[in-house]
Amino acid sequence: MINRYNELSANERTYLAWLRTSLALLAFGFMLERFDLFLKMFAKAGSSDGKIFTGPLGREVGVALIVMGLLAIGLSTRRYVATVQRIRSDGEYAYDLRIPVAVGVAFLLLALLLLLYVIRVWTPA
Repeated sequence: MINRYNELSANERTYLAWLRTSLALLAFGFMLERFDLFLKMFAKAGSSDGKIFTGPLGREVGVALIVMGLLAIGLSTRRYVATVQRIRSDGEYAYDLRIPVAVGVAFLLLALLLLLYVIRVWTPA
């Protein structure tokens, strides 16, 4: 029997959820970074009046998403290991809210950047 199996498995499920989130960030960042290429091909095909914005914002937001995905992998791995060590010890620890709040603020900023990108892409110049 594994001591504190319920707590350890809950921690592992949380870690795997963060890994899935990180993978989604990486994939979406890559897709967004390449979206400008699609818009340029679309404009060249003659289906557009040439007023589609294809500036560097999509690339920057895509790279930011990729960086966030990589950071999420690193931070979640660090937090997973620290939580396993805390679960195995007999001490009591305070719950630290700094990382979840920082991740929430980062997601909010990225959502605003994505909103600006969508507004610039679909609004004629």
